[in-house]
Amino acid sequence: MATGEVHSQCAGYTLSVPNVQSLATSLDKSTHIPERYVRPEANIDPIARTNEIELPLVNHGVPEELIEGLKANTVEFFNKPLEEKMVYKQDNDGTLQGYGQAFVLSEEQKLDWSDMFYVMTRPVALRNMKFWPTSPSTFRDNIDRYSLELTEVASCLWLYIARNLGVAPEVFAQLFKDHPQGMRFNYYPPCPEADKVIGISPHSDATGFSILLQINDVQGLQIRKDGEWISVSALPNAFILNLGDITEVLSNGIYKSIEHRVLINTEHPRITLVAFHGPHNSLILQPLPEVVRDGKLNYGSMSYQEFMKALFNKKLEGKSIIEKLKL
Repeated sequence: MATGEVHSQCAGYTLSVPNVQSLATSLDKSTHIPERYVRPEANIDPIARTNEIELPLVNHGVPEELIEGLKANTVEFFNKPLEEKMVYKQDNDGTLQGYGQAFVLSEEQKLDWSDMFYVMTRPVALRNMKFWPTSPSTFRDNIDRYSLELTEVASCLWLYIARNLGVAPEVFAQLFKDHPQGMRFNYYPPCPEADKVIGISPHSDATGFSILLQINDVQGLQIRKDGEWISVSALPNAFILNLGDITEVLSNGIYKSIEHRVLINTEHPRITLVAFHGPHNSLILQPLPEVVRDGKLNYGSMSYQEFMKALFNKKLEGKSIIEKLKL
């Protein structure tokens, strides 16, 4: 999920907004949600008349006991009183780390029905431990262990992608050296008027790829395909892999980044963890020469820094950033 994704140098800024989890607890079936959360577009685009699809990444090798421990930590953290979570609130240092929101750029902007907690996890030198909760007592250690496990998963995925594109593995190893990685924990509270809100606005992730772990069994993820929204069902402890904008450009469009959004449940919260895996900070974003056929470039060139600044200077809005790079 596009979220202040990976590097502290890629400055982001967001306005403070009310805590949605607390707002949700104050509502009942006779109370209307605040106008700023009403999203008429929630039901404009057609939803595919098919069953939910499953897009699991299984046999990933991450220990089940680690996943279960991290899931329990996440639930416990979000269930804490607001004042305890606000100890880790964002301080608008440009990294979007901490507890709060993201991509809120004006007082008039419509808001997503969610709260988030975000930390940068790799390279280790970029970690700011003041945002890493000390309670639950195993939370920090589990985040660290999970972060390391996902670097192994990411290395395998980049190897497969390189082979499929006909690119030498060392090319991707250099592009994604040091395994830049950030983690966003998402809490989507239930809403009595769930058909009027959106958990997170339609967007594609401005990264190489993201690995999503569903913390509880409440669904809500949808991807856009052929102009329709298709619901995605997650299997227990399987990952869902979302290819990002960086991979689309590097592959010259052979791979497409996935536009997605989250819908809300009327009775139960949805809780997820997304790990973003991006390129090194000095990348010049452009198609790799090995994948350009007959000299046809489908995307222009932009530094990764410029790309991220463009991302943070606007609200989440489909694939609008990458569209500007298309030739």
